[in-house]
Amino acid sequence: MQQQYRSNNFDFLRFVFAILVVISHSYPLSGTAETSQWIVQLTGGQTNYAAIGLNGFFVISGFFIYRSFDRSPSIWVFLRKRALRIFPGLFVVLLLSVMMVPLVYEGDVPLLHNRDWFTYLPYNLSLYGFQGVVSGVFDDNFYHAINGSLWTIRYEFTLYLCISVFFLVQGNQLLIRTTLLITSLLMLVGYLFFKNQLGPVSLLGLVGYNILNLGTFFVLGSLLGTFVFEQYVRWVFMLGLLVLLVVSIYFNLYDLFKHVLFTPLILMIGFLTVRGISKFGKWGDASYGIYIYSFPIQQLLVYYFAPNVTVLIGWSVPLSIIFGILSWHLIEKRALKLKNKPFSVYRRKWLSPR
Repeated sequence: MQQQYRSNNFDFLRFVFAILVVISHSYPLSGTAETSQWIVQLTGGQTNYAAIGLNGFFVISGFFIYRSFDRSPSIWVFLRKRALRIFPGLFVVLLLSVMMVPLVYEGDVPLLHNRDWFTYLPYNLSLYGFQGVVSGVFDDNFYHAINGSLWTIRYEFTLYLCISVFFLVQGNQLLIRTTLLITSLLMLVGYLFFKNQLGPVSLLGLVGYNILNLGTFFVLGSLLGTFVFEQYVRWVFMLGLLVLLVVSIYFNLYDLFKHVLFTPLILMIGFLTVRGISKFGKWGDASYGIYIYSFPIQQLLVYYFAPNVTVLIGWSVPLSIIFGILSWHLIEKRALKLKNKPFSVYRRKWLSPR
């Protein structure tokens, strides 16, 4: 498995998708219309950088989360791996955000009397109690949220929980594959025909539109993960999918076909062997750190310097990469080493010197 990890492009793709999200957020955070994005103009408003990035994240996540489930001996091992991937990095960025608040606080009440400051970390760490704003912080910015990127994490974790249900029938691949196929078809139908009706519906902070849209990418990725997808990767197939995707955009049908075309296309690109890019992962996976740190970095830049969109992109992208690399090597990578350890040794291993 180690060789497979090093000989594909998924680490590079995740990195690119994270950067696309950073670039896309730079527009509204700097007060620039999102319609001025080059990709928005090119596609006639059918997509934007952030949408491409998020869709790609959920495709790759669905594929590899199913593979992780298939390798895990129990639901507890599976959930432990998933928790260690999400929560340590999330906790640290939330803690640093709370520590940052006194530096930019301009509220009318003393900070110690501001309930938002105390609830920000626990609410967001719970995933389902999302709190974007601390009153008195970034009130004069174009957007007031400290970290507007975190909303997607609850969707991803919920989808992890959905995959964990398959432990009830682990080993019955035909049943699992059939269930994923039916689920993906139902979600696709729901997105195409009922998104206006189901879109506003919300449960535990999960909005219907996002469940149908992002969830379909994830489930389709998981479905393809049940096959030995790698053996079907061919340049001709990839180019065919790319042509169909371009044609769908040309005829203003991207929203209709994006799930069924984008999902296999991304996975095929991921499994191609490209010299240089295929070993991108040897530097680590900074994509999660880039994603969770970029928004507060951008908000701070806007607060102190009020840059235009070009300057904001120019500063926030490299700074986000630096924080992403630090997050991976100091927090995430170290936490993932605990995934096969008994719970009793977590505290000792975490605090011991490297």
